[in-house]
Amino acid sequence: MKHKEQERRKHPRINHALPIKIAANGYSFTTSTENVSCVGAYCHLDKYIPPFTRIAVKVVLPVVSDGKKKNVDVECKGVIVRSMDEKRGGFNVAVFFNGIQENQRKKISEYVSQFLPQNSL
Repeated sequence: MKHKEQERRKHPRINHALPIKIAANGYSFTTSTENVSCVGAYCHLDKYIPPFTRIAVKVVLPVVSDGKKKNVDVECKGVIVRSMDEKRGGFNVAVFFNGIQENQRKKISEYVSQFLPQNSL
């Protein structure tokens, strides 16, 4: 019996373009995520930010509550864990949320989980 390949990460991520703002060393960058989980995000920036740089992060989650669409902000501290040149220009950046309050992490986790396939028995 073959098993489906499962996500090896403890915290699953989804490929969604969500607005994200990154502030580092007095500079601010606005872009969108390529993927996101409750512990980090991957995005594209025009400017280089070196690995191990501490940053402030704000991610905007579009949620539906009581049939109405609204934006929920998640703010936390993070660190750049990878910054790689991109052929099309700019840099692909991996961010680890190392300073996130549990209520903020829960917002992202709930957002992500609504897009994951449900386990069937």
